[in-house]
Amino acid sequence: MPAALFTEIPMPRDSLPSVNRLLPGEWPTWVLIAGIYGLWVGALTWYGMRGGLAPWLSMTLVNAWYMSLQHELVHGHPTRSARLNRWFGLLPLAVWYPFDVYRDSHLAHHRDELLTFPGEDPESNYMDPPDFAVRSAPMRALLVAQRTALGRLCITPAFAIAQLLRGLAQPATWRVGSRLWSWAQHLGLLAAVLWGVHASTGMPVWMYLLSGYFALGLACMRSLYEHRPASRPAHRIVVNEAGWFWRLLYLNNNYHAVHHARPTLPWFAIPAAYRAERERFINGTGGFLIPGYNRFFLRHLFVPVDPPGQNTRELARHDRPT
Repeated sequence: MPAALFTEIPMPRDSLPSVNRLLPGEWPTWVLIAGIYGLWVGALTWYGMRGGLAPWLSMTLVNAWYMSLQHELVHGHPTRSARLNRWFGLLPLAVWYPFDVYRDSHLAHHRDELLTFPGEDPESNYMDPPDFAVRSAPMRALLVAQRTALGRLCITPAFAIAQLLRGLAQPATWRVGSRLWSWAQHLGLLAAVLWGVHASTGMPVWMYLLSGYFALGLACMRSLYEHRPASRPAHRIVVNEAGWFWRLLYLNNNYHAVHHARPTLPWFAIPAAYRAERERFINGTGGFLIPGYNRFFLRHLFVPVDPPGQNTRELARHDRPT
């Protein structure tokens, strides 16, 4: 990332040792990996013994937590080996995304100079206004609904899965050997997971798929207002001072400005880094601070955070600091 993008703002940058030097202290991530897999087995065992909604909800929560773990694996933890880290996140507990597809997309998202730009930032929540305007009225209503907390939980996964499958249907996808292998692995492992869950617990396949759907929705709620259009890249990245439950579920990625500024920092070190330079981080985001998820989600349960059609590039061009 060009350093010049951050010369006018007091955003702390990554001056820490390389990720390789951080790895000996990664025991919290090892505990996390064991805990998530153990809780997943526990939730399935609970369902197999008693059935019902409570174990299904527990499994959905664990699957969402697993997606946060996959994010940590993508960023080079807990080992020096990207290949080994990949194996820890390859099993499709959360169903929908092949690990390699998510990894490539998310690392492309870390080009901060392109944040929020439709078609360039793979995780952008926005559309160019002309593209939004030509959509049908029902589609525009759905796109607006996605900018609410309830829509993010219930509607956004459908859009994300449809986009994923649309890419899968393109012939070019199947001409890339590595991508073909990623999908073959994913689908094979998914079939094994679905068969194993049903055979061992009696859970219907559709119920496990639905768990993955809402796990994806719960993971997507974190990014409802994680980025906003702004002239300076650092002003597009939020700091959310969330409570302990959300911090644990999202592995401290609520301090998103810290993660973008120091992407090699492991999840358990992020809070201390934030506390040490809180004012600098908040000033660096241009005051893009949210004081927790609970009130924010309640405030925007039915009320959109902002319009989905935004002139993200135009704002960056015309309001760029000189």
